[in-house]
Amino acid sequence: MELGISTFGEITPDHTAGKAVNAHRRAQELLAEAKLADEIGLDVYALGEHHRSDYFISAPEVMLAAVAAVTKRIRLTSAVTVLSSADPVRTFQNFATLDLISNGRAEIMAGRGSFIESFPLFGYDLQHYDELFTEHLELLLKINASEKVTSRGKHRASINSLGVYPRPYQEKLPIWLAVGGTPASMVRAGTLNLPVTVAILGSAPEHFVSLVKLYRDSAKKAGHDETKLQLAMNCHMHIAESSQQASDEFWPTYEKLMTKIGKERGWGKLTREQFEWMRSPKGPLLVGSPEEVVEKIIYQHGLFNHTRFLAQTIAGPDLSHEQQLRSIKLFGTQVAPVIRERIK
Repeated sequence: MELGISTFGEITPDHTAGKAVNAHRRAQELLAEAKLADEIGLDVYALGEHHRSDYFISAPEVMLAAVAAVTKRIRLTSAVTVLSSADPVRTFQNFATLDLISNGRAEIMAGRGSFIESFPLFGYDLQHYDELFTEHLELLLKINASEKVTSRGKHRASINSLGVYPRPYQEKLPIWLAVGGTPASMVRAGTLNLPVTVAILGSAPEHFVSLVKLYRDSAKKAGHDETKLQLAMNCHMHIAESSQQASDEFWPTYEKLMTKIGKERGWGKLTREQFEWMRSPKGPLLVGSPEEVVEKIIYQHGLFNHTRFLAQTIAGPDLSHEQQLRSIKLFGTQVAPVIRERIK
């Protein structure tokens, strides 16, 4: 099973038209985290796209190109590219360029996005949320499959037998779909025979078992070999030497994050009791000692038989960069070797 790190690049907003000191610092921190992940033998490094003041990464392919320059072997992917509000031609060109720079390490993880800021920013109507993603995904897959493309779309100008360049170093760019757990998304991915990344960020992992089955059943129904599907699971992670240390370090940052998102989405306030349940053996959080994190990943693999696991880090003013680096190092040096030994 492949093991990797993902992040949205959280920052304290600079709220300035220039001299973005916090964003500059975060960029350097992410480069250090990616370099460490590569040096300790992790397989994947993933950056998520957002268009908000509290997240640094709005152009993951640009940041990943910088990561490519300081790494040697780790695969580089978005997590996610908000394809509904992105032009598929430009998306392909950017990632093909990343692929050439990185000697064939680029991937695209396409999704509809969990936030909506990109839609008004780029002039799209939220009423077309699903239509945009379907149309843009169809065009992106066409471009990936053929040098010259003809396309007739409702929301994008038509293309009449035009070439899209550059082409990637790999024969084709790996294109994954990122889903939050909706049945329709799993059916789409299975029918198209595309790899899927599932975010387990709130509910218990067992909640997603039926959805993963739906994904594989949909692939089989469409005539694909469901045993060859690639599936990734993504969970928030923070590791320390002891379980209590990890909990105490991570709680203040996680509580603030969930409270902020909760206010936007109408959730209740996260309590410490709920947090402790979430990091319990069958909860969705990987917050604890290396041994606890190993057992939770093994437990999830028993549920899903997935081929990739992404540990999502979260930054905040209450969690130092040194603590983040230590967590990544523990994941790569104490968790990953055991997982690889136990899951062949």
